Amino acid sequence: MNKAQLIEKVAELTQTTKLQSEAILDATLEVIQKAVSKGDEVKLVGFGSFSRTNRKARSGRNPKTGASVQIPQSRVPRFKPGKEFKDQVK
Repeated sequence: MNKAQLIEKVAELTQTTKLQSEAILDATLEVIQKAVSKGDEVKLVGFGSFSRTNRKARSGRNPKTGASVQIPQSRVPRFKPGKEFKDQVK
């Protein structure tokens, strides 16, 4: 399912227009992204939680040359699904 299909389904379920559904979805994603980038955790009970985590510095290998490369520490977003979501997927 892509974004357009998701917007269409949300519009059907909420009985709103596609434009309204798209605006709501875009605003929701923007709020989640800004909160996580600041270091806050966003918890949606039953669905899951979004957070930011640190990835340690590590050494890697350039597949083309085989040379060892040092990969610096970085911050990455993380999603942890909730129990209800996990159970529904099973």
